[in-house]
Amino acid sequence: MLVYPKQYFEKISDITYEFLKENHIQALILDVDNTLIDLDKNIPKETIQWCQEIKKKGIVCCILSNSNKKQKVEMVAKTLELPFFYFGAKPLKKGFNKAIQEIQRENKQITNKNIAAVGDQIFTDIIGANRLHLYPILVRPIAEKDIWITRLKRPLEKYLIRKWRAKQKKGK
Repeated sequence: MLVYPKQYFEKISDITYEFLKENHIQALILDVDNTLIDLDKNIPKETIQWCQEIKKKGIVCCILSNSNKKQKVEMVAKTLELPFFYFGAKPLKKGFNKAIQEIQRENKQITNKNIAAVGDQIFTDIIGANRLHLYPILVRPIAEKDIWITRLKRPLEKYLIRKWRAKQKKGK
């Protein structure tokens, strides 16, 4: 189902290299708001360390944000030393395709099945990842504070996450 992730983590730094390797993931498309930074533009130190370690182990990373604030996305990208795309229009395919092309510039062997998209929103990150047959990873938002449009969607997302978790328990 398009709205379900394949995996859920409390925070981005919980995604281990071992998990990525087990699932044949060689690249990550990373969301910005409430995934890498909070609404006040703070990047947790553990996120910076996680990103450095993941890259050292050969995981190719690229930022894809729906934000239209280039300076904000660029600040995160510079801090993490990653290529970026802003105003990505997720869940539409165009932004994801740009990120995929950037990843493939780095390593031509990487295909969609080896790329995970990581984000905090079902209706942008997860649906977009599923539409392109990427590995969708949902993370808990860094902070409760959200922009108004996201706040409207959170109750439905929480319901879908509960439903997905119940389905996961049944399957085990």
